[in-house]
Amino acid sequence: MHTQQEVNAGLLEGRYFFIDIANDGIALYQSDDTDLPEPQPKTPAQALAMAQEYFEEWYPAALRAHVNFGDDQRRGWLKDAAFMLHQAAERAYHCALLVCTFYTPHVHNLGFLRTQAERIDPRLIEVWPREAKQDRARFEKLKEAYVKARYSKHYRITEDELAWLGERVEALIKVVEVICNERIEALQRTVRAA
Repeated sequence: MHTQQEVNAGLLEGRYFFIDIANDGIALYQSDDTDLPEPQPKTPAQALAMAQEYFEEWYPAALRAHVNFGDDQRRGWLKDAAFMLHQAAERAYHCALLVCTFYTPHVHNLGFLRTQAERIDPRLIEVWPREAKQDRARFEKLKEAYVKARYSKHYRITEDELAWLGERVEALIKVVEVICNERIEALQRTVRAA
């Protein structure tokens, strides 16, 4: 859900998500009769600059959160470590979505972010094994860490679970780096060709 102001800004900035909504969407309810502004497509140079800006902001943020996870883990602060690991994964997904699509939903739900990111590049699917129930349960613990690791006295996570999740999130960050660099290189080729 986005405010009218967010939609208008997205259209004026040439964000593809909002352009698709304006072009293909059907209004189910309107509180006023105000028309949406005319979408302004990005030039190749603008798209490249925006992708680079997003990468320079979100990729280091994911790395920092992963470093903080490791520090908390070494100190035995398992719940804090789980929260920071959630943050590392969330930031990595936001990075991939922003660089590749110029849009990310304003959510903290890792399951939803994972689904959205995996739609743009199937290499992200390989990060999280899904065959074993134990692997799926570990991902759920990571997903729950955003709230429960901070606020629930009942949240429990073991060192082994954290170690496995830490490896998976590290793999996620590496795949995101490759995907984003490929996207930026493709945009650079487009700019050079223009």
